[in-house]
Amino acid sequence: MTTLVAHTGYFTGRQLRALARQPAFVVIMLIQPMIWLLLFGQLFKRVVELPGFVSGSYVDFLTPGVVVMTVLFSSGWSGMGFIEDMDRGVMDRLLSSPAQRGAMMASSVANQAVTIAIQSLVIVLVGWAMGARFDGGVLGILVMLVAAVLLAASFASLSNGMALLVRTRESLIGFSTMLTLPLSFLSSAMMAKEAMPDWIRDVSAYSPVDWAVVAMREALSADPDWGAVLGRLGGLLAVALVTGWIATRAFRTYQRSL
Repeated sequence: MTTLVAHTGYFTGRQLRALARQPAFVVIMLIQPMIWLLLFGQLFKRVVELPGFVSGSYVDFLTPGVVVMTVLFSSGWSGMGFIEDMDRGVMDRLLSSPAQRGAMMASSVANQAVTIAIQSLVIVLVGWAMGARFDGGVLGILVMLVAAVLLAASFASLSNGMALLVRTRESLIGFSTMLTLPLSFLSSAMMAKEAMPDWIRDVSAYSPVDWAVVAMREALSADPDWGAVLGRLGGLLAVALVTGWIATRAFRTYQRSL
């Protein structure tokens, strides 16, 4: 366990240093979710007038949704780091070294967690500046960050595992797009469940994406249902552990195909 933690810390530092050497990417990473919140917040602000839409402020409603969308689109690209390591021969050298496979996967997830936490805080600040009010206070925001990180862990693991299988940027981009766009719209990220078609509402009940959105909104409300929040966080944790285990096993498939 000590070795796993040490290797994870080393690989996480390596990835964070690589991120810091790309200032343009860092700026884009911070600006993109702000644009989503500003554009969607203005474009769809009158949907609260639809029958059954219980929220009086669309910015209040949308802020957690934009956090979740940011998680999907950011973590869906996580596997690009693995593909770059493959193209440069770094992956093969790491796999022939004593480096633990679990640490390589965990460090990628940890890197995504740091990125997502920063982006989420930026979204909260922009939402607050636009008039959003988070009655759940600091605790609600912390729960939102936990839900975002757990969801990011699942999708980063899926992206990494797929990268080990397909090995090309084009295939990974196609997989990420195919996964993230439908899951975004098959959830209550931008639309209240009361205003959804019945079949989408039924599908969203089984989606980890919607679990994250509901947990965030509930935690940020004035009177949270903590049972519902903890239940969904538990579900997100279970999915993160399972996807992480499956993705780590993909290293074996990659090595056998060399």
